[in-house]
Amino acid sequence: MKKLFGTDGVRGVANQDPMTSEMAMRIGRAAAHVFGDSSRRHRVVIGKDTRLSGYMIESALTSGLCSMGIDVLLVGPVPTPGIAFLTRSLRADAGVVISASHNPYEDNGIKFFGRDGFKLPDALEARMEELIFSGAIDAIRPTAAGIGKAVRIDDALGRYNEYVKSSLPRGMDLTGLRVVVDSANGAAYKIGPRILLELGADVISLYDQPNGMNINQGCGSLHPEVISRAVIANRAHVGIAYDGDADRVILCDENGKVVDGDAVMAICALHMIRQGRLRHNTLVATVMSNLGLELALREAGGRLVRAAVGDRYVMELMLEGGYNLGGEQSGHLIFLDHNTTGDGLITALQIVSIMKQDGKPLSALAACMRTYPQVLVNVKVKEKRDLASIPELAQRIAGIEKTLEGAGRLLIRYSGTEPKLRIMLEGDDEAEIRRYAGELAELVRKYIG
Repeated sequence: MKKLFGTDGVRGVANQDPMTSEMAMRIGRAAAHVFGDSSRRHRVVIGKDTRLSGYMIESALTSGLCSMGIDVLLVGPVPTPGIAFLTRSLRADAGVVISASHNPYEDNGIKFFGRDGFKLPDALEARMEELIFSGAIDAIRPTAAGIGKAVRIDDALGRYNEYVKSSLPRGMDLTGLRVVVDSANGAAYKIGPRILLELGADVISLYDQPNGMNINQGCGSLHPEVISRAVIANRAHVGIAYDGDADRVILCDENGKVVDGDAVMAICALHMIRQGRLRHNTLVATVMSNLGLELALREAGGRLVRAAVGDRYVMELMLEGGYNLGGEQSGHLIFLDHNTTGDGLITALQIVSIMKQDGKPLSALAACMRTYPQVLVNVKVKEKRDLASIPELAQRIAGIEKTLEGAGRLLIRYSGTEPKLRIMLEGDDEAEIRRYAGELAELVRKYIG
């Protein structure tokens, strides 16, 4: 059977398969069948970012859902985490986000949240794929009063605005703080600057004029150099850069130095440990997070648990272990005490609140973690053999791991989407780990390249 859903919903070039209006309508019909039943009227929230193609896909999805008797609540441009919240707040049966996150405007995507605000499990996505490709839903066509309707919810952004602000300690404001915000011409273009203004900050707002084609274009979290320059030029205390759907954030300190997701996780986790709020004193990150993060936590009496790359795997580990903080190096952080998915706006507020509470600039807070040199090499391979079956390579891997023990880290894994082997090394001595990476890459090329 064809595969429609990837690691984060359906994604592709807008108006090309699978991101066509025809497929969006079929996805809407399949979703209606999965989320609805005949016992009552069901409701689905649909939000989007600022891409031109969002209008087309929104209309097609709405049509598909309504054709199956589902009522649709349209909320317009809202950050992805806002849809997770609104699905719960509006007592909807599901939420849908139309966005391709940090991708260029030509792309678009569709991802779902369940009524609990969490992303769908693989089994439900597989069920939707089965319904779409088998044609099983084609004959189900309600008529008359059985058809659904679509209504616009005018106060959706205001609801989410108040919810995000409630993540701050009671009574806290941001008076005296000068903040530069880069909204990436995306879903946070209104709410990102507005929240900070309402909290009393002096806000310099950049890239908040979306035209449907400029989302992520030379701005946002993929271009932190923009926010860095702006912080220095405006003598700001902190810079905040969102991606297109605002589920992730990259920050920079008062000196214009970028503070990535690892450093943000370190700041938040250590603060929560001091307050007794980090469940099991454990942070969940991916295998790509820097060794310095792990060591900073260990020194504070905490620990780091690593998941596979991807926020869904981080979330799985968080739910399994009962942890309340996790994230990725990319700036995608999940605060389960506040939201059920990565939320760039809540992450940014947590950082500025810690700055206020501790009375320290972001540069001083980020010094809690030492970033170890990290080298990443990708090697093309002809086959994905078990590395243990290649004695010379296996022996060299074991030797390097023994040398680095306690002072470095080696991670070797095949790409899930490309014929590549990824070699990642961390350690005190950058020249040394580069040499190790080169040795391993040559051995890989010799045997399977």
